[in-house]
Amino acid sequence: MKKHIGITETVCRDAQQSLIATRMTTEEILPILGELDAAGYHSLEVWGGATFDACLRFLNEDPWERLRKIKAAAPHTKLQMLLRGQNLLGYKHYADDVVDSFVKHSIKNGIDIIRIFDALNDTRNVATSIECVKKYGGEAQIAVSYTTSDIHTIDYYVELAKRSATLGADSLCIKDMAGVMTPQNAYALISALKDAVEIPIQLHAHATGGIASMTYLKAAEAGVDVLDTAISSMAGGTSQPPTESIAIILQEMGYDTGLDMNKLSNIADYFKPLKTSYIQSGLLNPKVMDIDPKALLYQVPGGMLSNLLSQLTEAGAADKYEEVLLEVPRVRADLGFPPLVTPLSQMVGTQAVMNVISGERYKLVPKEIKEYVKGQYGTSPGPIAEDIREKIIGKEEVVTVRPADLLTPEMENHTKELGELAKSEEDVLLYAMFPEQGKEFLARREDPFYDVPLQRVKATSSLS
Repeated sequence: MKKHIGITETVCRDAQQSLIATRMTTEEILPILGELDAAGYHSLEVWGGATFDACLRFLNEDPWERLRKIKAAAPHTKLQMLLRGQNLLGYKHYADDVVDSFVKHSIKNGIDIIRIFDALNDTRNVATSIECVKKYGGEAQIAVSYTTSDIHTIDYYVELAKRSATLGADSLCIKDMAGVMTPQNAYALISALKDAVEIPIQLHAHATGGIASMTYLKAAEAGVDVLDTAISSMAGGTSQPPTESIAIILQEMGYDTGLDMNKLSNIADYFKPLKTSYIQSGLLNPKVMDIDPKALLYQVPGGMLSNLLSQLTEAGAADKYEEVLLEVPRVRADLGFPPLVTPLSQMVGTQAVMNVISGERYKLVPKEIKEYVKGQYGTSPGPIAEDIREKIIGKEEVVTVRPADLLTPEMENHTKELGELAKSEEDVLLYAMFPEQGKEFLARREDPFYDVPLQRVKATSSLS
């Protein structure tokens, strides 16, 4: 009997987030959901990550309504979302009552699997989310942010996997957001994880460095249970490896994916003209489709490489690009080797740019880096050198408790602040996640002539 390897399709969430900064509208998604639902996927990743923010900020859509429509159109396949642990879908820690309410309404409106990660792999920052997912009947998947350093050994990841299983995780995902996991490392890691824990193992990688498809095949040989892919017309580059290609190769290797290749062909054909329209409108920069081996050399995600170049160009210092690329791993080492995933990727990159442009390391330090060094994001994977800590925050006290333990309940205050605009608890959560954009969206819903235009900014990729 063939071993089954499930496939999670990312086209409605991470693929389009990586390629077009999450600008795909609900109207563009709905017509193809019937085919996606009948294609035989393990799950469809359709929500979470930056979709919530983009709906409010750019698309004038209610993200909750988007989820309900997707569930109605795809009732037979499990729907999946990405949650940033205690950060939920925002960029700061929220109080536990907000986490509880958000998870409850996510599951109520159609999410089956919630993939939960913390940028620092600090399991204290995912514990409440896991508890809430289990409380409301969902499947809790813990995602471990994959990176390489002297401390990120196989033993490190095995220990994280065991801790996640103890916390109640139903499955474990290795999240290679930079696309830097080599095939042999994947084989060794997945093999060790399969020996260490009994819960299913899923692998998520980006094609940036040009090796993800090969990495997937070695992961299959090691016993991986599920792989994340994107339909071919929205695959490659900063997106995931192509669904059809991976399915064909796995089938030839003796694995069963359960996918209907005819339906996959229809799905790919549906997205081809959409992709063309994204290129013509400027939403899809052809550069994000490039293979960038520098991601492997510098261990820097492709989206971060382009963001660094953009920052330097705006500062009139594009000639400093190579110098900044060399500075990024030094900053990362100084800060205890955090994985380069949202928001740490942006923070480390900005600090590296400041170090190079100012001509003196840590002469200028962003507020977010100071908060990180104070422990307000959680515990750094490795120790931060005392001289670096003192240079950044002086003698200020470092937080050692779970950061959310310092927060008081927030839902009641948010409800009062929103006033008559709040018609439901979901509306309050819109406001809790993104106060300015949430309130403006609700005001537009109340009064179509409300004079606050949607933001129109240059699309940038997010690394989660």
